[in-house]
This record gives sequence, structure tokens and C-alpha cells, in this order.
Amino acid sequence: MADGQEWAERRREAAQEHADRLARRRAAETARAREMIQDFTREAQARGITAADLLARAGDGKPTYRTGLTGWYLNRDGSVGVTTDGDYYHLAAPRSLKARLFGVRLQPAEPPLQVGAGGRDGESVALDVLLSMRLDAGHDWPVQGL
Repeated sequence: MADGQEWAERRREAAQEHADRLARRRAAETARAREMIQDFTREAQARGITAADLLARAGDGKPTYRTGLTGWYLNRDGSVGVTTDGDYYHLAAPRSLKARLFGVRLQPAEPPLQVGAGGRDGESVALDVLLSMRLDAGHDWPVQGL
């Protein structure tokens, strides 16, 4: 009986150690992504790339809702944006009449190093590549449906 309990305890400890390593790795990745976004924000402002009012969309892309946020869309479908303060947002909200009338209040998200990873469409892009593409496009960054 004692051998089984020892084995179970070792398994719990190994699982906790693995979870701790994963949490440390995610925290380091998030810190690196935040740094990239801060650099992007400074560079976009230095280049004079105009920030716009960011809109959130319902699941199908219509309707759009005011967010009170100002910044830049990072992808062409308008689902991800960065504010002038350097916060990263998923620009999505559930469809509702209240949101249509009064807008929505979104919370900043933890920025990933790989944007779109795990999404249903299978398309993902490295954050540094996406930020570079956005900077290189300057004012010419059309967003679908806006």
C-alpha cells in the first residue's frame, strides 16, 4: 500500500513541476510579446501611422460595436488590435442590443507570440511578423468590412 501512495505522490509532484515550468514559459512568452507590442506602438507613433477607433465585432463580423479604444488593427479581419497605450485586444463581443446601443467594454488580453494559433481556420502568424507587416503597410491597412 505504501508503494502505491509513494508512486501517486511522485506523480503529483512531477505533474506540479511540469505545470510550474509551463506557467514560467508562458509568462516569459507573454513578457516578450508585450515588449514587441510596446516597440510597435512607439514605432507606429514615430512614423505617424494614424490610430483609429477600434470596433468589436459579433461572431459573424456584423454588427460592429464601439469599444472606446483607439489604436491599430493588427490583422485584416479586424479581430485583433493594439491600443495607443500598448494593450492587446481581441476585438470580439457577443451580439446584443445593449452593445449595439451603448458599445462594449473589452479587457486587454495576454498577447501571444503566435497570433491565431489553435484557431479553426488553421491560419496563424508570428507576432513579430504581423507587427512588422502592419508597420510596413503604414496608412494602407484595409480591414474587411469596416
